[in-house]
Amino acid sequence: MKIPKLHLLAVLLACLAGLGGCATPETRIRKHPEIVASLAPEQLELIKAGRVEIGFNMDMVRLAVGEPDQVQIRAKTDGSNEVWSYATFETRAGRPLYRGLYHRYYLAGDAAHPFYLNYPLRRDHGHFRVVFKDDKVIAVEQDEPIAWLK
Repeated sequence: MKIPKLHLLAVLLACLAGLGGCATPETRIRKHPEIVASLAPEQLELIKAGRVEIGFNMDMVRLAVGEPDQVQIRAKTDGSNEVWSYATFETRAGRPLYRGLYHRYYLAGDAAHPFYLNYPLRRDHGHFRVVFKDDKVIAVEQDEPIAWLK
């Protein structure tokens, strides 16, 4: 069976888009030397380890853990907080599938749609949230530590 070139190109582009979400802290650090130049050595070590700490700004969080899967604004009497959420998905048996809502890059039913996005018993596991007030982290929340993310 011969695969049309256009279909092959669509599959390749979809795979590249999915890989873009898998960048490591080291990759993000290399892409943003201007941010890295402003960091203290201790902060850079935390970011390289993929850790987020109280007092980090939004750029530092992006370097450490990447773009959020979801952003929420919480209105409060003393102002508003911005909450960045990150999600991890695994099988019922606990085998890791992927981190992040990568299905935002694909159309449902598309032939390029990876099998694991429609995995029958996929479960949302290990939400991680970062709460900001005035561009500074004021809270880091995690539902449950996941061994394979450490």
